[in-house]
Amino acid sequence: MYTLLSVGELLGDFIGTHLANSLYDTAEFTRFQGGSPSNLALNMSKLGHKTALVSCLGNDSLGDYLLDQLKNTEIDLTYLVRDAHEPSSMVLVSRTTSTPDFIPYRGADKMILPQHLPEDLLASASIFHTTCWPLSKNPSQSTLLAAAKRVLELGNTLSLDLNYSPKVWPDKEEAHTVIREYLSYGALIKLSDDDAERFFGNIPKEKVIEILLSWGAKLICFTFGSKGSQVITATENVFQKAEAIEVKDATGAGDAFWSGFLSAYVDGHQAKNCAIAGVNMAAIKLQNIGPLKNQISKTDIYKF
Repeated sequence: MYTLLSVGELLGDFIGTHLANSLYDTAEFTRFQGGSPSNLALNMSKLGHKTALVSCLGNDSLGDYLLDQLKNTEIDLTYLVRDAHEPSSMVLVSRTTSTPDFIPYRGADKMILPQHLPEDLLASASIFHTTCWPLSKNPSQSTLLAAAKRVLELGNTLSLDLNYSPKVWPDKEEAHTVIREYLSYGALIKLSDDDAERFFGNIPKEKVIEILLSWGAKLICFTFGSKGSQVITATENVFQKAEAIEVKDATGAGDAFWSGFLSAYVDGHQAKNCAIAGVNMAAIKLQNIGPLKNQISKTDIYKF
């Protein structure tokens, strides 16, 4: 059994070497393994959970690099796929202490097909997680919506990172339709205040929450960067502050937060404590450049 089956983009992240306002000001880059689903699987494995990753890479040297970066981790890579026609996807990212500027170059990440998510794999995972990336393009879009419906029928938990960007998904009307269907299967959803503005426009946070609950979200986790996070369910509404820390790299902080949150969630903790675990995990990531490299004890983040 897996605690987490993470499905979606595995990317080459080319992140600016120095802090900058945007990519316009970024002259040098360092290469990292990236992609929200892979980061989440890696972070949860570092917390001691069994995780598996379903993603599609190109049959190229960048794909070789990405696979090599994960081969010595605890993530089960059995279900990684190499596409013979599409190149591996990559992103240029500015280094920043807030929301990074980025440009995506998409290829194989959208090529997740139904045969890549067999019934026995869906049944074996406590949490099925994905993001806006694979939901933004077919064939992976239809593959994941069908899988989400099956996960609900199997009685397992759905998770979604609403990492929406018009650079990745320009058709916002389609995005609303697809996300509404995914949430209708009772998913947990994480979004930042920036995600909410990009996805819904400039409307009050309370209206965003109302819409997501009406679409079927079982739990909403709103993150506000250095200010903290808010968790909303049908019966709970809690806010958790974040401690002030020195930020070395904000890239992947949301994935780190959600890994801490889901770790506590699957371990049976209440919403407030899940948020505390998320904030503590994000703090660890914010003080490290690139993916987290060491195992992390749950006692380091379960400080309730």
